[in-house]
Amino acid sequence: MAQAILEAVRGSLGIGVEGSVLGVGGIALRTLIIYGFTLVLVRMGSRRFLGKASAFDFIVAIMLGSIMAGAIDGSGPLLPTLIPGVVLVFLHWLLALLAYRTDWLGSIIKGNPILLIKNGEVQSEGMHRSSITNEDLIGALRLQTNQSDPAKVQFAYLERSGRISVVPQTREPRLWVVSIAEGVQTIRIELQ
Repeated sequence: MAQAILEAVRGSLGIGVEGSVLGVGGIALRTLIIYGFTLVLVRMGSRRFLGKASAFDFIVAIMLGSIMAGAIDGSGPLLPTLIPGVVLVFLHWLLALLAYRTDWLGSIIKGNPILLIKNGEVQSEGMHRSSITNEDLIGALRLQTNQSDPAKVQFAYLERSGRISVVPQTREPRLWVVSIAEGVQTIRIELQ
């Protein structure tokens, strides 16, 4: 009886069967299994997959999807396909840990931020290196600071995640002290 159940499960999952022979039910069952397995794998591997990811994270996500797709459609064997997925997520976790502990490796794996604005001046070298247009930069300024004047920005960077971060210009108020007559009255004017 147990042997018959095991054979039925193997047949349903298409274990040992060529992909072209795998039926709709087998593909649906494989999809459920791979979805659950991949969800557990990603949750165990890193929360970075689910948050603001860098190119490093996107590459791993695309590769993981490609590996798991082979197990779903039957073009790859079910169980042996799960092992490269585990290895890939473990490698991603290990490299992320090493990048966290060593700055030089983090720069190699994830890149470095690129300076786009410094003290109100657009940095043409950074704009060129990052292929950011003036319209892209102005759009990021509008979204983050509600204004579009680069002169009002102290720093702007293209971050490793691909997002543009903006640090608004902070100007100290200028004070003018005006004496009307000696000993009579002093007016203090604060300009922003």
